[in-house]
Amino acid sequence: MGALEEKNSAAKTVSLVMAVTFIGKVLGLYRDRLLAIHYSTGAAANAFFTASRIPRVFFDAVFASAIAACFIPVFSEYLEQKGKKEAFRFAGSFITVIALLTGGLTLAGMAFPQPLVALFADYSDPATTALAVSLTRVMFPTVLFSGAAFSLVGVLQAQDHFTAPALMSAVSNLVIILYFFTLDARLGIFGLAGAYLLGWLLQGVIQVPPLYRLGFRFRPGLDLRSEGMRKVFFLMGPVMVSTWVQPINQAINGRFGSRLYDGAGMSALEYASNLYLVIAGTFILSVTNVIFPKLSRLTAGGREGEFQDTVRQTLRVCLFLVLPMSAGLMAVARPLISLIYGGGEFDAFSTEITAAALSWMALGMVGYAVQNILSRAYFARQQGRVPLIAGGVSIAANLALCQLLTGRFQVAGLALSSAASATVYALLLLLPLQRGGEKILDQAALADLGKMLLAAALMGGCVWKALGLLTSSLPAGKLGELICLGTCGALGVALYFALALLLRVDEARLCVTLVKKTLKRG
Repeated sequence: MGALEEKNSAAKTVSLVMAVTFIGKVLGLYRDRLLAIHYSTGAAANAFFTASRIPRVFFDAVFASAIAACFIPVFSEYLEQKGKKEAFRFAGSFITVIALLTGGLTLAGMAFPQPLVALFADYSDPATTALAVSLTRVMFPTVLFSGAAFSLVGVLQAQDHFTAPALMSAVSNLVIILYFFTLDARLGIFGLAGAYLLGWLLQGVIQVPPLYRLGFRFRPGLDLRSEGMRKVFFLMGPVMVSTWVQPINQAINGRFGSRLYDGAGMSALEYASNLYLVIAGTFILSVTNVIFPKLSRLTAGGREGEFQDTVRQTLRVCLFLVLPMSAGLMAVARPLISLIYGGGEFDAFSTEITAAALSWMALGMVGYAVQNILSRAYFARQQGRVPLIAGGVSIAANLALCQLLTGRFQVAGLALSSAASATVYALLLLLPLQRGGEKILDQAALADLGKMLLAAALMGGCVWKALGLLTSSLPAGKLGELICLGTCGALGVALYFALALLLRVDEARLCVTLVKKTLKRG
C-alpha cells in the first residue's frame, strides 16, 4: 500500500470511527437529557452520579491503564514478532488476570460501599449519603463488566478493527434510553442503576462476533511468568499513575462539588463533563484510538521517523480543530446547556450552574487533546516515567486549585481547576519531547499555533457578541435556542476558517487543497 493510499485509508477509518462515536455520544446526550428532566440536580441525581462514578474511577485508575496503555503495545509486539497464535495465548492470560482482579474488586466494593461514598462525596443530607451507598452496592459490578469489555476492545483495536468498539457507547445508551420510556416510572433510580449495568454487559457482548471472525477464542490461562505478562506488570506501575489524572481529578472535583448548592454541584459538574466529552471526546478519542495501535506497531518495527511524523501531524491537526471548539463552547455554553438539558425538573438555577461549569471546563480542551495524544506516544514506546511524574503533578495542581478557588468561584472554580490541571499535564508531557530534540512543535508549528490562537480568540469574541444580539431578537424556547446556536455555529466555523486562511495557517490551506481535489474527482 502506497503512502497516499495508507493516508486515505487512515482518514476513512478515523471518519467512520468518528461518525459511529458521534452517534453514541448524541445518544448519550439524549440519555443525559432524560436523566436531567426526570431527576435534575436533586438528591436522587446527586446520589446516582456519586454511585456511578465510584466504580468508574476505580476501573479507570487501575485497569483501564493496564488495558489501553500496557496490553495493546505488548499485544501488538506479539502480533508483529510472534504471530497470532502466541498473541492470542497472551491475550487469554491477560483477560483471565483482569477478570480475577475486577471480580475481586467488585465483591469488595459491594461489601464495603460506605467508606467509598464518604471518600468521594461530602453531602450535608444523610438521606442522600444513604441513597448513594445503596446505589453504589448495586452499580459496583460495572468494574467487572468494564474489565471484560475493554480487554476485548484491546484485542480488536490492536488488529485495526474499530467499528465494534466504537459502537459500545451507542448500544449502552440505547438500553438506558429505552428504560426511561418503559420502566422508570415504576422502578425509579434503582431501576436506572440496573439499566446502566445491563448496558455495560452488552458492551462486552457485541465485541464477541468480530473477535470470532478474526479467529480469537478465549482460553483462560494464568501464565504470569510469560514475557508478555512480565512486560505488562513492569509497565503498569508508571502507566497507572499517569492515567489516574482524569478519573482522580473528577473524583476530587466531585467531592468539592458535593459541598456546593446542597449537593447540586456534583450533578452540575457531571452534566457539564458529559457534554464536554461529547464535544471534545468525539474527535479527540476517535483520533487517539486509531493512531495508538499504529504508533505501537511503528515502535515494535523500529520505524522511529514515521512514529515522530505521525505524532506531529496528529497534534497539529487536533490543535487546528480543537482551539475553535474551545473558544466557541465558552461563548455558547449557556444556551447549549438550556437546549440540551433544560425542561422538566431541570430549572433555571440548574442551567446557570451547569453552564458556568461547562464554560470554564472548555478552557482546558487544548490541554485535554494534547495530553491524550502525547500520552499515547509515550505508552506506545512503553515509557511510563514522564507520564507518571506529569500525572502526579497534575493531580496535585488540581487539588490545590480546588481548595483555593472553590470558596470564591464555586462551581466555576472547580471547572477552572480541572482545565488548568489538563493544561499542566499536557505541558509536562510536551516539554521533555521538545528538549529531547524531537521537536514535536518546531518553529513553523509554533508560529501556526499562535495564528490559530488568534483566529480562535477573534472568532470566540464575535460569536459571543452575535449571541447577545440574537438572544434578544429570537423567540424564547427550544426553537429560538436551536436557531441561535445553529447561526452562531455556522458563523464561528466560517469566521475561523476565513481568519486561518488570511493568516496563512498550513492546515487551512491543506483543507482548501483537499476540497479542490474532491471537486475535480466529482
